[in-house]
Amino acid sequence: MPDLIAIGYDDTTTALSAMDEVHNLASDLVIQPDAVAAIIHESNGKFRTVTNQHEVGAGATWGMFWGFLFGILFFVPVFGMAMGAAFGALGGKLAKGAIDKEFQDQVHQALQPGTSALFMIVEQMTTDKALDSLSRFGGNVIKTSLSDEEEAEIQKHLHG
Repeated sequence: MPDLIAIGYDDTTTALSAMDEVHNLASDLVIQPDAVAAIIHESNGKFRTVTNQHEVGAGATWGMFWGFLFGILFFVPVFGMAMGAAFGALGGKLAKGAIDKEFQDQVHQALQPGTSALFMIVEQMTTDKALDSLSRFGGNVIKTSLSDEEEAEIQKHLHG
């Protein structure tokens, strides 16, 4: 079962550095992430996102996932995506169950202006090695699990 993991940082740059480290860990097969994104909450209140992109097709899917997730968590527009009926259903699905309310609240509270967070959908990882490498960045870890059914439902809606 894949996990959605968020790590909050007290500045706007650490999430990007931690994201680079995740890519290094992935190349060493310590972490097997499906998708990785950093969100920066600028001091002026605006959000900026940086994502890894997969092969054509999958990258677009995960890009939409991040857009919906961040839209739900931070009440920001879904980064320029048109909201059709299927996408509206997906947003409702994420809001109602796939991402629990406690997780939403914790992430929303952690990402105040002038902070950042790293988000990962992780299939598998060697926990001790991953934590050892990522611990140098500090941060507050928040984690929730997505069931296979919830992930399949999200993918179904993303692909129409």
